[in-house]
Amino acid sequence: MGGDNGVGPPPLKRLKLSIPTAKAVPGDSLVTILAPPMAKDMPADDGVTIGSRGQIRKLEFVRIITQALSSLGYKHAATALEEESGVPLQLPVVSDFRREILAGLWDESITTLHKITWLDDETVKLASFLILQQKFLEFLDSGDTSSALKTLRSEISLLGINTHRVHELASFVMCPSREALSERADWRGANPDSRVCLLEQLQNLLPPALMIPENRLEHLVEQALEVQRKSCLFHNSSEHLLSLYTDHRCSRDQIPTRTLQVLEAHENEVWFLQFSHNGRYLASASKDLTAILWEVVEDGLVKLRHILRGHQKAVSFVAWSPDDTMLLTCGNEESVKLWDTSTGECRHTFNKPNSCFTSCAWFPDGNRFVSGGGDKSIYMWDLEGQELESWKGARMPRINDLAITVDGSHMVSICGDKDIRIYNLEEKSERVIEEEKPITSLSVSKDGRYLLVNLVSQEIHLWDIAVSSKLLFKYRGHRQGRYVIRSCFGGSDHAFIVSGSEDSQVYIWHRQNGELLEVLPGHSGTVNSVSWNPVNPHMFASASDDHTIRIWGLTTNIDQKNPNVGAANGIDHLENGGTRELLENLKPFY
Repeated sequence: MGGDNGVGPPPLKRLKLSIPTAKAVPGDSLVTILAPPMAKDMPADDGVTIGSRGQIRKLEFVRIITQALSSLGYKHAATALEEESGVPLQLPVVSDFRREILAGLWDESITTLHKITWLDDETVKLASFLILQQKFLEFLDSGDTSSALKTLRSEISLLGINTHRVHELASFVMCPSREALSERADWRGANPDSRVCLLEQLQNLLPPALMIPENRLEHLVEQALEVQRKSCLFHNSSEHLLSLYTDHRCSRDQIPTRTLQVLEAHENEVWFLQFSHNGRYLASASKDLTAILWEVVEDGLVKLRHILRGHQKAVSFVAWSPDDTMLLTCGNEESVKLWDTSTGECRHTFNKPNSCFTSCAWFPDGNRFVSGGGDKSIYMWDLEGQELESWKGARMPRINDLAITVDGSHMVSICGDKDIRIYNLEEKSERVIEEEKPITSLSVSKDGRYLLVNLVSQEIHLWDIAVSSKLLFKYRGHRQGRYVIRSCFGGSDHAFIVSGSEDSQVYIWHRQNGELLEVLPGHSGTVNSVSWNPVNPHMFASASDDHTIRIWGLTTNIDQKNPNVGAANGIDHLENGGTRELLENLKPFY
């Protein structure tokens, strides 16, 4: 869609722009305690290091390997390593402590805890509280209320810490059932899992050199793999298992950069398109007054399924229902229509006097949606056309775009020229992000945490909107100054940002560092909208003023019967030179 940024003549086409410190113990949320002071110095190791950089303490490395062998079930190998290296996994007193916790020997474990000489008094108190709390809860769970109360009065209360939690524990005596006790105490019950969880909580109190956290080697390896994955510019695979044998590095050919298919069914400019949630269908909207439903078939290609006719004006927006059985289409400042995607039939037309709808968004229940537009109103509808709620008034600005977060808790809208309004539908509260330049479109990430907005200043901004509003990145390089250009998240784990551009090209950036990765020629007119297949990370589509839709895929997917399409993206009528030079000279900024 096009628009006017308020500078120069108005656009010749498309939609105008109206320009003491509390510490929560990990595991079950059973107790909030005071953060423990630093433990006294542990006995020093021999100082021997290994590795090419000398950054790994040999003693720690051997202990972690011993722990990994034991946790994998190789008990004899773990014992042999301890004997040959002379490095014990843990001191005998710590082994006794672990065994007693897992066996539910609470009094013995308290006695053993006091034998661990490297612990200060405060840490011993905090650990004792957790142990006695488990003892109290297990008594209650077994129906032995008398012993539970004795533990509470004679042992827990005498520690003199966390009075609020002590009062909570006392209230649990009134729980009518085991289920109610588990729910109120946020506790897993009297079982081995609960005791393992207790042990994990104790590990967070005790020095790690004394009690190595569970599965430490696995955790370190997972961290290393995640760092490699995030540092790989071209990682774009649905395969989440990385090899340990080599450093992870994807080649550039993992990004869809080749035109696999050019769709020419529209008779005028194509302003918007969007893949269905299941990735099996694509919907497009055009100035030719139609929307088209496409079906994804084998080899990343698509075929025409239905042409949706009925709008009196250009179609500027589409939105798939959560289950992909219905589609909403918006005429350009006209009505909203609801379509059955299996038959292509119009089920209902939503309209208001003098309404100028431009965008719409579904709630996750699939029974409601919102629409907004130039009449400075947002309406919530059910599927029968009943208006459920509305937001309007003298202070309400024009709505240029809107979205609903995946959990249905927030409505995000572009209001007026430069404001992004995030409305909490549950609390009826609102916060506003103010951009310096007019905004043309928005896209919310799949998890509802991140917001992508296109600006007429030739920038795309990525915001973290989870709690507060924080600007994370600015992506630039594309051309946008007059028309509505749309961008979206895409690829494996939403690792990329892709956008259209007024210079007829498609731009792809790495989401995490802002680096411009690809500039793709092929279209012969402004690229208005892009959509990345949410199921297939190697497929996205672009819509253009040249009346076409391009389906992009990997080089290996190119139809060998028509190699010219893939090799040059089917360009025989457009010169978009200088793209490689642009990639080399353009640097990301924050």
